[in-house]
Amino acid sequence: MSAANRITAVEPANTNDLAIRLHGVTKRYRLGSIGGRTLQADLQSWWARKRGKEDPNLHIGTDPTLLGKPFYALKGIDLEIRQGERVGIIGANGAGKSTMLKLLSRVTAPTDGEIDIWGRVSSMLEVGTGFHWEMTGRENVYMNGAILGMTRAQISERMEQIIDFSEVREFIDTPVKRYSSGMLVKLAFSVAAHLNGDIIIMDEVLAVGDMAFQHKCLERMRHAADEEGRTVLYVSHNMNTIRRLCDRCVMLEQGRIVFDGDVEEGIAAYMNHGIRQTDVDMDLSARERNQRFANSGLFMTRLLLLDKASPVYGDNENLRMALWINTSGPVEDVSFRLTMRTDADVGLGTAWSRDIDLPSEGTHRLELEFPLDTLAKGVFYVSVGLYHTDELGRKITLDHISQAFRMELIGTPVWDTTAYGYLRLPSVHVLDEPSAR
Repeated sequence: MSAANRITAVEPANTNDLAIRLHGVTKRYRLGSIGGRTLQADLQSWWARKRGKEDPNLHIGTDPTLLGKPFYALKGIDLEIRQGERVGIIGANGAGKSTMLKLLSRVTAPTDGEIDIWGRVSSMLEVGTGFHWEMTGRENVYMNGAILGMTRAQISERMEQIIDFSEVREFIDTPVKRYSSGMLVKLAFSVAAHLNGDIIIMDEVLAVGDMAFQHKCLERMRHAADEEGRTVLYVSHNMNTIRRLCDRCVMLEQGRIVFDGDVEEGIAAYMNHGIRQTDVDMDLSARERNQRFANSGLFMTRLLLLDKASPVYGDNENLRMALWINTSGPVEDVSFRLTMRTDADVGLGTAWSRDIDLPSEGTHRLELEFPLDTLAKGVFYVSVGLYHTDELGRKITLDHISQAFRMELIGTPVWDTTAYGYLRLPSVHVLDEPSAR
């Protein structure tokens, strides 16, 4: 590997307590389908393009004119992480978070730049990473320990701790191909946390586990950093786990670091990403959404908060909105969904409209109203979406924008949200008056 794109591993004694250093790291991919699947699929794609036909293996919504063009997942990243730090890496989908972790885990190499790593890396990039499906859980523990340079005796010494923590003792001698995703996560995390990895890297995998196990994992990672001096890198869209685990936050946007510092400030930057706090008229046409919605035949283009100069509401006001929707033809049984989260990224709930029909191709204006009388004072982020109800009553996503806008509710000053929460629940009815017995 050339000096321009090298990854090195150095003993910790040679550093001033650094664990990871990235300098000018860039990762470039070539958009397209060759080399991404089987040889048969690649030949199908090549032959179709050669004849000027549609590629049968392209994902729906993929623009064929982009094939072969370069895509930069990371653009000149400079970052230093010290031993024992717990670093949360956040950002929107496609920001480059998982690519960075793959580079640090040596799954792939940088196109340009240098990465220096001091110590052994133990990674969990997705469910089942590093496991051999035909081997038992116990055998996989030994294999992972051997990869980290441990002897069989060292692994055996920690085996009982790993099994106890993983909560899969009953299945430890069963091939892991028979494990559920939750069982895989439990064993994989237990292996990563208890074997000799100086740097623990995790990419959103705890989302699969149950709440009790998530709590145990977060406590274990805190202990690994604080008491054992290990470095933890954790990617998540769950801001509560970032807040509970990390002492530093790095935010990526379009392959660049846009924030590096305090956790609460980083979460605030993430929550406000792409949102101007005073906006009441939002252009939705350019807002980020999942590519799989591209061919739904429906597209939200504008959202206006009616009768407001700023997105601030009082106790007795309702949230009134106008939504502009472009359709390529008639769309039936469409419902609007509104989801609210607090500024701490805690979900409050979801509200649905009744089903409506959009009768023709073109632009449609829809007016909506939502009562705010159940909410206490606070800052809220509102996601909006349009869904189709199929014949089985299931909701199929047509278009969705996370954190479409930010709003503030000015409530009763005596209400303590830390004690009472953000929702005003219905009254408790007294069914039986007290009487002397």
